[in-house]
Order: sequence, then C-alpha cells, then structure tokens
Amino acid sequence: MRDRVLIFGGAFCRATAAGTLKVFLGFYLIAIGLTHGELGVVVSAGLAGVMLGTLTASFLGDRIGRRKSLILLLLINLGGMAGLYFLSDFASILIIGFLGMVNGMGKERGAAVALETAALPQTAPEQNRTKVFAWYNALIDIGQSVGSLLGGLPVVLRHRGMGMLESYRVMILVYCGLVILALLCVVLLTRKVELGEGVRRSKLSPESRKIVTGFAALSWLDSFGSGFIAGSIFSLWLSLRFGVAEDAVSLLFFCGNIANAISHFGAAWISRRIGLVNTMVFTHIPSNVFLMSLALAPDFAWAIGLYLARELLVEMDVPTRQSYLVGVVKPEERTAASGLVSVARNLGWACAPTLAGWTMSLFKGIATVSPAPVIIAGGLKIVYDLALWRSFRNVKPPEERKA
Repeated sequence: MRDRVLIFGGAFCRATAAGTLKVFLGFYLIAIGLTHGELGVVVSAGLAGVMLGTLTASFLGDRIGRRKSLILLLLINLGGMAGLYFLSDFASILIIGFLGMVNGMGKERGAAVALETAALPQTAPEQNRTKVFAWYNALIDIGQSVGSLLGGLPVVLRHRGMGMLESYRVMILVYCGLVILALLCVVLLTRKVELGEGVRRSKLSPESRKIVTGFAALSWLDSFGSGFIAGSIFSLWLSLRFGVAEDAVSLLFFCGNIANAISHFGAAWISRRIGLVNTMVFTHIPSNVFLMSLALAPDFAWAIGLYLARELLVEMDVPTRQSYLVGVVKPEERTAASGLVSVARNLGWACAPTLAGWTMSLFKGIATVSPAPVIIAGGLKIVYDLALWRSFRNVKPPEERKA
C-alpha cells in the first residue's frame, strides 16, 4: 500500500505539471516569436524525446531499476524546463525540447507511466488490477485538471501588472516545483516495486510478441490522431477559433480532466460487464464524433458542451487498455510490453504536431483558424477503434477467460 500511494502521489504531481504545460506552452512559444509551424516542430521534438526516453526505459528499466530510472527521467525533464526558461531562439528550444523531453501533449503518458504500469500490478491481486489502474488514471486526470486551472495563472499575473513573458516564466518555475515533489515520492519507494528477487527479465515470447506488436501498431495510429490536438496546440486552436483567452481555456481543460477522472471508474464498472476490449472501443467511437463536431460549433458555449461530452468518454480506454495489456502477457514481460506500446504511442504523438501546426493555417477563408486538426484527429481515431475491435475482440485476459 505504501508503494502504491507513493506511485499515485508521484503520478499526480507529474500530471499537474503536465496540465500547466498543456495550457501555457503554446502561448509562451508564440510570445517569444515562434510561428505556428515552429510551435508544431518544437512540440514534435519534445515528444520525440519522450519516445526515446520510453524506449530506453522499456529495455533498461528493469536492469537499471525502476526507481533509479524514474529518478533519472525526472532529473532530465527538470533540466529541459530550465533550458526553456532561459532560451528564446528556435534552434536552441528545439534541441532542449528534445533532450529535456518537454511534453507539449499535456498528457502524462511517457516513460514514467510505462514503468509504473509494470510495477502497479505487483501491489494488487489480479481481480482488482483494473480498479487499481482506474484509481491511478483518475488521480492523473485530477492532477491534469488542477494543472489546467493553474495554467490560467498568467492572466491573473498580467492583471496585476506583470509582463507577458514573465508571467509564463513563473509557470515554468511552478512546473519545476511540481516535478521536484514527484521526485521526492519516487525517492521514498521501496524495492518491492522492482521486478523481484529470483525473477529473470524476459524477452517477449512469440505469442506475446504477436499481441504486443499488433497492439503497438494500432496504438501508434490512435496517438497519431491525438497528436493533431496535442494540448499546447489544441489550447491555441480553441483560443483562435472562439476568441477566448488562456483563463477560459484553462477552466475548460480543468472541467474536462475532472470528467476524465470520473470516467475511469465508469470504465472499471463497464469492463466487468462487457469486457475490456469492448469498453475501449464502444466508449471511444462516440467521443471522437464529439471531437469532430467541434469544427462545426457556432460559438464557445457549444464548444464547451461538445468538449465535455467527449471528455466523459474519451479516457475510458486508458485504464482498460493498461489492464488489458499487462493481463495478456507474463508478469516478467510487463515492463517490455508496456514500454513498447508507450514508445509506439509517443512516436505517433511526435509525428503529428508538426503537421497540426501547418494545418492550423489552412482554409483561412472558412474560419479564423482551420478546422482540419480536429477533423483529422477524430477520423484517424475512429479507424483505430474499428481496427482494434476487429483484431483483439477474441484475445481475452485471464479474468475474462475464467469467467
């Protein structure tokens, strides 16, 4: 229980930090002189760094130790944010964004989550695994909601006389403070989160490799779609499309993350009745219809309703996906499996923002900002849903096979 609480606490702090970055990063980079296209490239570079960190963790995490790996990842991220504070030219920010794993996606889904996903099943019996992941992801979403609310702080600071750039740099310091708190949680973890004495690290068996490879390929498609609405880009898109400031966007994201947190418990309840794969697919499809409908929203009030409807459904696939993946492979394969799927997801996120930044400038005569990012994102994610159901509906985790 102690290790589980510490994992939950560290994930909450990291997610809160990611929530702040989701709101202010795009505005900050535009404020220091980057174009929309350069913003997309920087977000892609940061996500490529996250992908590389996840790939390294998936192969070396058990060898180095999960606790030591988490400490190293957090220290690297702190260095990246420090560079973001002091640098202002495009080339330098591009490099530091990559090396420091600056996650402009706004979602806490990187190497740390891959390591914690492998460790959490050791803290609960098999029948409670999905419930533990539901709590884990609910706390991440609550953290992201708190961070989203904090993301509106620059507007408050500017009303009190602070300059624009200074207000955003205060947020970088807030981000670093939250990461330091997450680091303290990791330092206090015990050896029980490691692979375990006498348990050998294992390569994926041929059967598991087939499942993980197919799952990773589809996960790439899903995250590639998500990359078109990476948090730092999507917040700017909402601001330009509906003429609202960061504080309105941050409040909307706050409410959306609360809806995400609630949905995780709904996912655990539904999955016990219709299965993990069915829950992933049949809650995700309508959420993507709501996303695409944002392109047609006549005003911000409509956008709020459509966005919150989407957020009540879109994250139901997260705890079910994590529980499903660690359930269909052997315990000693969990770090490699969760790491490889996370790498695929991070790769998809890294590929899309560059294209998203460019598509924001299309069809300027139709609207203030192009509707293309949300339409492309929703369409790709629906294709993913249908392909996932077709490929994995008959591959059952242990608890469903027993039932």
